[in-house]
Amino acid sequence: MGNALAVLAGARTDLLEVAPGARARFVALGGVLLSTGGLALVSAAFAVHMALGAPWIVALLVGLGWGTVIVNLDRMLLVGMAHDASVKRNVLLAVPRVGLGLVLGIVIATPLTLQVFHREIDTEIVTLQAEAADAYQQGLEADARFAGLPDLREKVTTEQAIVASGGHDDPALATVQATLAAEQAAYEQAVATQQKLNARAQCEMDGTCGTGDAGDGAVYQSARSSAEAQTGVVAAAKARLDAAAAAAKSAEARSLAQAQGDLETDQATVAKLSAEQDRLQAAFDATNENNGGILIRLEALSRLSDESATLGMAHTMLSLLFMCIELLPVLMKVLLNFGPKSVYEELSEIRDSGDLDIEKMQQDTRREVEEAQNELLIMAERDRIERQKQALLARRRRAVVPQPEAEATPEPAPETPGRRIWDTGPIVGLAREAAVRTVRSVTRRPSNRVPERV
Repeated sequence: MGNALAVLAGARTDLLEVAPGARARFVALGGVLLSTGGLALVSAAFAVHMALGAPWIVALLVGLGWGTVIVNLDRMLLVGMAHDASVKRNVLLAVPRVGLGLVLGIVIATPLTLQVFHREIDTEIVTLQAEAADAYQQGLEADARFAGLPDLREKVTTEQAIVASGGHDDPALATVQATLAAEQAAYEQAVATQQKLNARAQCEMDGTCGTGDAGDGAVYQSARSSAEAQTGVVAAAKARLDAAAAAAKSAEARSLAQAQGDLETDQATVAKLSAEQDRLQAAFDATNENNGGILIRLEALSRLSDESATLGMAHTMLSLLFMCIELLPVLMKVLLNFGPKSVYEELSEIRDSGDLDIEKMQQDTRREVEEAQNELLIMAERDRIERQKQALLARRRRAVVPQPEAEATPEPAPETPGRRIWDTGPIVGLAREAAVRTVRSVTRRPSNRVPERV
């Protein structure tokens, strides 16, 4: 397990065998990487469960993948920070890595902090949901689609009252009803005056009032004339009263018919708008009640932190703790880079330098061998062409100067097709020996390789 942790932290096992003192440091770094990966796993599991409502098995699988990603990122940050003698370069290399680690720390710390304070957050979420429902209801009432709904409801109530009263309670009939009331009062006043005049004439006739003399004297005749004249006034008042009553009754009938016709239409409109309003409110309430994701939890935690200084301090310290754990591998590597080089780092530089030298030497060797082979081919081709020229000149000389048949020189055998051109001739042998000497001289060059690898 120690070797696995060391490899996880970026150590090379071949160098740890030479410098075993560095093993403990790499094992510790590997343990820190596993710790950050474990925190990332738990954090992602809580986040997936809170945000998506996924089952815990699914949340743990997602958290395992996220933890693996975080371990790889932290390992990349560690392996990519080589030791440098310059403090300025160390700082420049450390700043972006620390910044990236800080971002990862905030992302990992947020779900863990929400889970720690989940009881207080759940209580505050209920308040937030109630406030959101009230705000949405007020928004619906102010919506242009439902802006006339209160007035329409009031109109329906008025129309219902008009229908119930037979049209008498219509506010539009106030003028007609006022006229009727005035005519009624005038008629009653005329009748009262007539009755008073009749009583006065009768009293004068009986002698119980007025002159005190019974009989139909001049005073009685005057009183009787006034009473009869008042009869015409009463009749005129009665006629006006009847006309006003008929007009009021006609107006009430029209108002009743109008109210009955409008009431059905207005009630249907009110029912439709109310149903739409209730549907929207119910849909929002259903969504609002199920709103328990990360955003509303962050809002609840922020409000709680603002309202309670103690909870705000605890929230801050807990978040800093989780972020420090995430930053720990990078910070350790940065602090180690500011110190002197360790034996492991010096050995690593030596090995890397030796590997580079060997690779360069092998490339040079391959290039020189290829050049020697090309030179060998060229020399062999020249030798073949030279032999062909010599054979052609020999045939021409035999054709110009004929020789005795006994002393005729046999012609050289034609060259067999496919014959290896470097198997004959002194020039080919010399070329082959030169190529072999070149290869041996290259392979015998001294190397700066570390003895163990050699």
